[in-house]
Amino acid sequence: MEKRKLSFWEIWNMSFGFLGIQMGFALQNANASRILQVFGADVHELSWFWIIAPLMGLIVQPIIGHYSDNTWGRFGRRKPFFLIGAVLASVGLILMPQAHIFTAILPALWVGAGMLMIMDASFNIAMEPFRALVGDNLRTDQRTAGFSVQTALIGFGAVVGSALPYVLTNWFGISNMAAVGEVPLNIVLSFIIGAAILLLSITVTLVTTKEYSPAELAQFDQDVQPQDVSGEAIAETKLTDIFSDFKKMPLTMRQLSWVQFFSWFGLFGMWVFTTPAIAHHIYGLPLSDNSSQEYQNAGDWVGILFGVYNLVSAIVALFFLPLVAKKIGRKATHATSLIIGGIGFILIYFMPNEDWIVLPMIFIGIAWASILAMPYAILAGSISAKKMGVYMGIFNFFIVIPQIINAIIGGPIVKYLYGGNPIYAIMMSGVSFIIAAILVYKVDDVDDIVSNQKIN
Repeated sequence: MEKRKLSFWEIWNMSFGFLGIQMGFALQNANASRILQVFGADVHELSWFWIIAPLMGLIVQPIIGHYSDNTWGRFGRRKPFFLIGAVLASVGLILMPQAHIFTAILPALWVGAGMLMIMDASFNIAMEPFRALVGDNLRTDQRTAGFSVQTALIGFGAVVGSALPYVLTNWFGISNMAAVGEVPLNIVLSFIIGAAILLLSITVTLVTTKEYSPAELAQFDQDVQPQDVSGEAIAETKLTDIFSDFKKMPLTMRQLSWVQFFSWFGLFGMWVFTTPAIAHHIYGLPLSDNSSQEYQNAGDWVGILFGVYNLVSAIVALFFLPLVAKKIGRKATHATSLIIGGIGFILIYFMPNEDWIVLPMIFIGIAWASILAMPYAILAGSISAKKMGVYMGIFNFFIVIPQIINAIIGGPIVKYLYGGNPIYAIMMSGVSFIIAAILVYKVDDVDDIVSNQKIN
């Protein structure tokens, strides 16, 4: 028995919730460092606060993957987790930039860090089941297209989220200045709008998408034995099975782990240090400046730059990535994209002004499109349908562990090795991408191997 071939719009609606998830994620990525600095964090401390994000992914995603694999009820298998994650993430989005209102209870910096933790845990609750849903519902020949559509929606959501503070200020006159210790109104409103769109987009996926039952998935997966289809068998699985699943992970997944490590090590450096790097290296502001009008302008411009790389990723994923991958293979596509992104990071150092940074952001956008699609498309072909959720969650280990390592060592490296200048952390992200590109060629793409065997 074979899965039904889905239309483009069915694939689109299935992944539409990612639009809101990534809009919230983009607001966080572009503005969390800026918000934490407003609440009193120093530049070299930022990576320590950001450790919350990957730590939540490390803890939450495998657990959610396990339970979504082994949950089936009136609302489906993956969909209940979408809704819970969206509601909790919305709470975090609304409250993080307004943490100063809780100063009678706790310092604003602590509250802001706590809301960052809630947001990240909630994004992970919603995000992992979305990855697994694409693996559940799509045939092998549609997986690259499915993850590419998902990447495109991620890009569109991130463009809106990244650019929103700049748009509110420059198009609608909303102030980007505030009293000392408070976040500007344009940021506060952006986070509220992001929360509303997150809930709306998740609702679209919930209403329009049908999930296959465990019995149907078992018929698609020849590795699943008849007893695995029963409700009793599903109920008997234990959370501790995650550890045995980790030991039994497919070879392809182990090979991809190193690619993911260096890719996400580089990305984390970008998210944490771009705002202070641009403010210092391009705008010429002192490192101690985190509240002046010029600094707020630099922060708003970083949002636009992040919007650029996300817009490029959406266009590349939707119109080019599947075609290129079909022509030269997923491995070559991913390696080439990572090299282009690595060059982009290094080019930032040499740009003469803030407008020119759009160029390297285009390069980074090409890499980001591939990072969000190719590894998952390669991975999905190597794992069983009954383990899709838990392995997608375990795969997240290789996203969050490099971020945790960067969070621990990134700040001290900037302070002691780079002389306090965060632009060198951005250049190191480029080197990390190029290392990841080299490691792609050691990966076995199971779907490609099977296709070649059929041809031969």
